[in-house]
This record gives sequence, structure tokens and C-alpha cells, in this order.
Amino acid sequence: MLLFFTLGLLIHFVFFASIFDIYFTSPLVHGMTPQFTPLPPPARRLVLFVADGLRADTLYELDENGTSRAPFIRNIIMHEGSWGISHTRVPTESRPGHVALIAGFYEDVSAVAKGWKENPVEFDSLFNESKYTWSWGSPDILPMFAKGASGDHVYTYSYDAKREDFGAQDATKLDTWVFDNVKDFFRHARNNQSLFSKINEEKIVFFLHLLGIDTNGHAHRPSSRDYKDNIKKVDDGVKEIVSMFNHFYGNDGKTTFIFTSDHGMTDWGSHGAGHPSETLTPLVTWGAGINYPQRVSAQQFDDSFLKEWRLENWKRLDVNQADIAPLMTSLIGVPFPLNSVGILPVDYLNNTDLFKAESMFTNAVQILEQFKVKMTQKKEVTLPFLFTPFKLLSDSKQFNILRKARSYIKHRKFDEVVSLCKELIHLALKGLSYYHTYDRFFLGINVVIGFVGWISYASLLIIKSHSNLIKGVSKEVKKPSHLLPCSFVAIGILVAFFLLIQACPWTYYVYGLLPVPIWYAVLREFQVVQDLVTSLLTYPLSHFVGYLLVFTLGIEVLVLSFFYRYMLTAGLTAFAVWPFLTRLWTRAKVTSLSWAFFSVLLAVFPLMPVVGRKPDIFLVMGAGLLVLLLSLCVVTSLMKRKDSFRKEELLVHLLQVLSTVLSMYVVYSTQSSLLRKQGLPLMNQIISWATLASSLFVPLLSSPAVFQRLFSILLSLMSTYLLLSTGYEAVFPLVLFCLMFVWINIEQETLQQSGVCCKQKLTSIQFSYNTDITQFRQLYLDDIRRAFFLVFFLVTAFFGTGNIASINSFDLASVYCFLTVFSPFMMGALMMWKILIPFVLVMCAFEAVQLTTQLSSKSLFLIVLVISDIMALHFFFLVKDYGSWLDIGTRQLLACTAWLFIYISASPNRLWIPSDPELDLNLLHAIRAWHVKGTP
Repeated sequence: MLLFFTLGLLIHFVFFASIFDIYFTSPLVHGMTPQFTPLPPPARRLVLFVADGLRADTLYELDENGTSRAPFIRNIIMHEGSWGISHTRVPTESRPGHVALIAGFYEDVSAVAKGWKENPVEFDSLFNESKYTWSWGSPDILPMFAKGASGDHVYTYSYDAKREDFGAQDATKLDTWVFDNVKDFFRHARNNQSLFSKINEEKIVFFLHLLGIDTNGHAHRPSSRDYKDNIKKVDDGVKEIVSMFNHFYGNDGKTTFIFTSDHGMTDWGSHGAGHPSETLTPLVTWGAGINYPQRVSAQQFDDSFLKEWRLENWKRLDVNQADIAPLMTSLIGVPFPLNSVGILPVDYLNNTDLFKAESMFTNAVQILEQFKVKMTQKKEVTLPFLFTPFKLLSDSKQFNILRKARSYIKHRKFDEVVSLCKELIHLALKGLSYYHTYDRFFLGINVVIGFVGWISYASLLIIKSHSNLIKGVSKEVKKPSHLLPCSFVAIGILVAFFLLIQACPWTYYVYGLLPVPIWYAVLREFQVVQDLVTSLLTYPLSHFVGYLLVFTLGIEVLVLSFFYRYMLTAGLTAFAVWPFLTRLWTRAKVTSLSWAFFSVLLAVFPLMPVVGRKPDIFLVMGAGLLVLLLSLCVVTSLMKRKDSFRKEELLVHLLQVLSTVLSMYVVYSTQSSLLRKQGLPLMNQIISWATLASSLFVPLLSSPAVFQRLFSILLSLMSTYLLLSTGYEAVFPLVLFCLMFVWINIEQETLQQSGVCCKQKLTSIQFSYNTDITQFRQLYLDDIRRAFFLVFFLVTAFFGTGNIASINSFDLASVYCFLTVFSPFMMGALMMWKILIPFVLVMCAFEAVQLTTQLSSKSLFLIVLVISDIMALHFFFLVKDYGSWLDIGTRQLLACTAWLFIYISASPNRLWIPSDPELDLNLLHAIRAWHVKGTP
């Protein structure tokens, strides 16, 4: 068993890693030649304002009085510059947005592993290509461009990270800090000759990152007065900075100003997904090289924004976010960022047609360079007879398009040049995607073959060692043949040689060679397969097909529930009916009715809104009161049984009740303090962290009896869960626990009905290590249902109140009792613990089910492993490397499914509930030895 566990751990680790290796590798290439427009640029300097988290509609629309929230910006739109909507790509996060703006490409998902702060790969940017860049703003954004720049010419000035406090009195101070420091910088420059000469150079950039709007949006929602007032303060600040620049440079007309945002924000104060409120951001440009406003009589767009904003007579020029980078580079005459995939929006330029054509030609050549490097890299590591080039952009076609574009420039056919270059860019981008995914099919096939082999081997192990399915089949002992191992050794050598001559990365060897020993292990059990077929032939065909259809339907429901939460409601409703379709109803009416009631009650939660809901503190208080009421009933009931309840246990329960009361107080007090903009009280923060820490070990002090231990775990976890709740989800763990308690009882009834064992009271059954291994029985068909119930309840625990695939599905206000200063990893960890709490309750209940049904954890573990791995295969073919975090993350959950078996054997519930001795002695005896000491 230890060998099996080690092999399973390795295979699932490889499968998990392959998702990132196949779908989420960086698309960037290096080795291109810098390209820049060979004509004098219109501007010497560029000022970039990025209002973090600013929605396009909130900036452009008029308020209830018919006036603009940003009068200076609106005046620019009407009298001085060009404007439009910048369409961002998902994920709509700060780092990807800034990378698209400044580097011209869309961030790959691998950056999330470093919290969108560090550079997972090196990339070129406008700042790097500039002569000098000065930037002011958030410490989360500025360093990534400074670290990626060559030389010492990108200067950053950022405030302390502790200023990014969602509970602060006034988040606009973040923007005020930026404006004040820019003014101080220019005042200092007048008295510093070295600095003065630098800021009078050409090809320089000033970057102002304004985080106040985003912070106020998270804390108070975009519809709040705080968010809208912040826009007015930013508008005033921009006006002052523009006036200062014009005065400092003597109105020389050589400064370009660009005002935009990295992403928008939903009505409920989050971002990351693809809602229009998140992807539509403003773009306003003015100054040197920018077109003046163009009056038009009519414009054709698929939306009604122009009429709503009363801007229908001013020409709107929409762009993709990455297009802003080539626009800025052409304005100040620096090389295009090497990794940029943006297309120059020539309609924004106020210059000659020759300049526009040359700039567009340079843009096309720069993107074509990336295509050539990518193709060369792939060609060098692929055998000539196996290499399939991108046919839409052959070498001859590249040459013809470039030659024709040069000819058009020579004959002054500038419109044709722009059109031809855009066609070349689109083909080059398609080619880049083609070569980036060139090996995806080969790697995917290898992983699937290996994983199918693993599922087959696990299934054969269940049939051979943990069931009676083939016990009655006569077996002929055959001498082992040397042909099978020799054949697989030969296959392994051929695969290794094939990969070697192509100079493949070492990970390719893992994916290519791992299936060989797995399928060897499967074919060694060929006799088991024969016996299984013989045994199944004795069963009625209709029964076999029926069971297979039910199993398949169950798997598909589980898979669909990852995408459609209402499938959980359908499944729980079916669960509610289940006792009435069997003889359980006649044997245990109260238990059956309780099962149906709590199943239907739990089925309501997946229908509740995940996002867009407002915090409701009274629901959290109500959940706390229900916990206190339940505690009173349980303690009263237990005290009546004097033989099973000691004073020490009563003290533990009272401490947990006190912890629940404190949690309710902290939630209410923190909410009130934040509404008054007084921040998070220090005492509340201390109590919150102390409650979280104590919830991990207080259950160890309770009785090892099943009911007492489970209830103690509920009280401890609910104290923490209340602190992490903002609304109806606070009731979810309580309802889930009630259903789990009924599940334990109903499983006892099913075994008593089948005559396997007699029913015992949960107060008399204890979690202990002295269970007799010989009491464990073999698997029956009904145990597959138990394993399916476990997987379904785990999925319900994950998706019952949100979507674990997307942080966008959770409100940052959930963690305000613990911290309000922006800390992505800490906030993410707290939200992940909130997600895991219902999971822990399910796992603890499953331990009790395993104990009361006299079934080895190893047996059920193998069935759950097979179910989850079949689900993982489904998800593997549905993985996406584009779309929102919700789209990407939902499909990445196959990793969670594939790793589910690890949680079953080493999940958090093991801290409080000892596992059965068979699994401990064979696998994790040494690791779990300390549990004995922690159990009374």
C-alpha cells in the first residue's frame, strides 16, 4: 500500500503540473531586433495617468444634476483631444492591465503564482525603451517595470504598502500623495542641475499610478459617494499636473498626455472577470501628436453609451488595451516593446500620412519578428519530416506583403499600407498562437494515456483486493512471461530516443515515459480482467447496464456542477427523494424525513447569488444565534446523560460558546467601525486571529465520542466562519453539519437493513486507535453510493456559497475582521480557509460514516480516487488558457479533483479525528503518531 500511495502521489503531481506545462506556459519569446519609426516623433515627453479601477461609464456619464464628475477630462474630450473606450482583456487585474498598457501584451497566467507582483518572465516595455522614466504610485505596480528594465533609467517613488487600507478614513490620500510628490519632484528639479537636464531630454516618460479609486471601490462599491468623489479629486489633480507641466516646459507643445485605467469594477466592488463594467475603461488623450476632437453627426456602435453620456457628437475611437503601448511609443519615437502584440490606432495620431504609414509598417515588422523567432525555435527542436509550418504565413507570403507595403509607401498609397500591415499583423498573431500550442496535442495525449492507465490500475486493485466480485472465479496460475517486461523496456527506450533526438525539455520525458510503467502494471493484472469479465457475464445484462448508466449519470452531474451550480440543487433534491424509494422510509421515518428536510434546505444555497449581493450583518448575527441555540440544546441533552458527560467537557463547550459570542461581537463591532471610517479596531483584530488559532486545537480537548467530537469541531469552526462571513453564507456550515449528522445515522440504518451490523448510538461510538482491523469488511455495491455521496458533498461544500475557481466570486469584506490593509496572499489564504471549513465538516462526517459502517478507509479511498480521477479527465479536455479567472479557474479545478485523494488521507480533519489503524499502520503511522497524544 505504501508503494501504491507513493506511485499515486507521483502520478497526480505529474498530472497537476502538466496542466501548467501544457496550457499555461509563457507565450513570450526573446531575441528580436528592436523596431522604431524612422521619422521624427511629434512629442519629446509623455505623461501617463492610470486611474486604477476606474470604470468608463462612471467617468463619462453625467451625474443626477447633469454635470460631469470630471469636468477637466470632459473639457479635453470636447475641445482638445481624442477619446474612446479601451477594451481590456480578462483577467481584469491590476498587473495584467498595466502590462497590457505599458508592454503591449496580455499577461500570461503564470504571473498569478507570484501575486501579480514579481516578473515570472522578463519582458520589454515602454519604460525600458525610454531614455528615462519616472513613476509614482503603488508599491504593488511600480517595481515590476523597474526590475524588468535594463540599465538604471527607470525611477520609482511609492508610498508604504500599509497605506493601502480598505478600512482607512480617506483612500483619496493615496492619489493626493502621488500628485503632491510629482509637484515636489519638479520643484526640486529646478535646483538640481543633473535632474533638470534629464527631465529636459527627449523620449522620456512620467507615469502616475492612482490607486485611490480602486481602493474606494473595493471598500464602498462603485455606486458610493466615496468612489465618485474620488473621481472628482483625480480630475482636479490631473488638471493641476497638466498645468504644472505646461508651465515648467514653457508651453512648448511637445508633451503628450494619456489618461486611462487598467480595469473597471463590478457593482459589488470586485474585478477579475469579463463583465463589461470590468472590461470597459476610459481612454482620453491630448497634447503633442494627438488628433483634435472630431464633430460627427452619427456614429455606429453596438451599445447606447454615447447617448447616455451625451457624447454622440464627438467621435469615439475604441481600442484594445494593448494598442495603447504602440500608440505611446510612436508618439515619443522609441522602439516598440519587443513583446508587444498591440496594433497602432492610427486614428488617434495627428501627423502626416507618411508618418502613420511608416509607424504602421514598423508595428507589423515588430510583430512579424516575434513570429519568426517562435517559428525558428520550434523548427530547431522538431524533426524535419515531423515539422508542420504555419501555412497561412509562409516565407514567400511574408516577403510579398513587406515588398508590396514598401511599394505602396513609395507611391504614396498610405491607406493601402495601413490595411496591408493590419492584415500581416493578424496573420502573425495567428501564427504565434499556432506555434505556442504546437506541442499541446502530443503532450495531452501522453498525459491522458498515463492517467487512463492509472485509473485502470486503481480499479483493478479495488476489484482484486477489496471486493468479492471475483472470489468465486477459478484461477489458473500461470508462469510469469519475460516477454511483457522486455516489450515495455523496449517501448521506453524508443520513447526516450525519440525525445532525445528532438532535444525536448526534461518534462517531456516525464510525460512520455510515465505511461510505460503504469500500463505494464495494468497488463500484469490481465488475469484479474479475465476473471472480472467472467464474473460480470453471470449478472443480468439489464442490471449491469442500469448500474453503469446510473454511475455515468452521477459522474456527469458532478462535472456539470462545476459549471452550473443549480446541478447541485438537482442532485440534493434527488438525494432527498432517495430514502422514499427504498425500504429506509418504512424502517426509519424520522431519519428519512430529517434527511429530506436538510437536503432540500441545503439545495437552496446553490441557487443563491454568488456575486452582486450586499453584506447583511443581521444574517450573520442570526447564524450565530442559531449556533448558540443548537449548543444549548445539545449541552442540555448531554448533561441529562451523566455517565457520558464530564465537567471538563462542559467547560470546553462553554469556552466554545463564549468564542461564538465573541465572534458575533467582533463582526458587529468591526462593521460599525468601518462604516464610521475608523478602520479595524486592534482589539477586534487580536480576537479574530486568536479565535482562528484556537479553533485548530480546542476540539482536541473534547470527548472522543463521535457526536461530542463532531459537535465540538462545528462550534470551533463556526466561530471562525462567522468572522469570515458577510451574509447568508454564515448559515451554510450549520445546515451542512445537520445533514452530515443525519447522513451518519442513515448509513447506519442502511447497514442494519442489509443485516451487516446493528445500529449503535453515536454517543457510545468513539474515535480511537484500538479498533480491530479484522472487523473491517469487503466492499459492497452500496459502498460506491457512499463514496459518490462523499464526492458530491465535497463539491457542494466548495460551491455551496461561491465559486472557488474565482476570487472574484468572494467579497474582500469577508476578511475585514482580520485585516484591511491590502495583502493578496494573506487575504487569499483567509478566503481559502473559509472555503475549506465546510470541506472539513464533510470529511469529519465521512470519518464517522467509515467507522460506523465498519469499512476500511483504504477501500472507500480507492473508490473516491477513481471517481475523482474520472472527473479530472473530463476537466483536462475543458481547460482554457483564456477568459476570466472564473473561466480559467473553473477548468483548473480538475487539479483539485485529481488531488482529492490526498485530502482524504491527510486532510485537516485528521487533526481532530484519528483514522482507522489499517491505513495508519501501512501509510502514515509515523506522521500521525502525535494525534494519539492529542486525543483524550
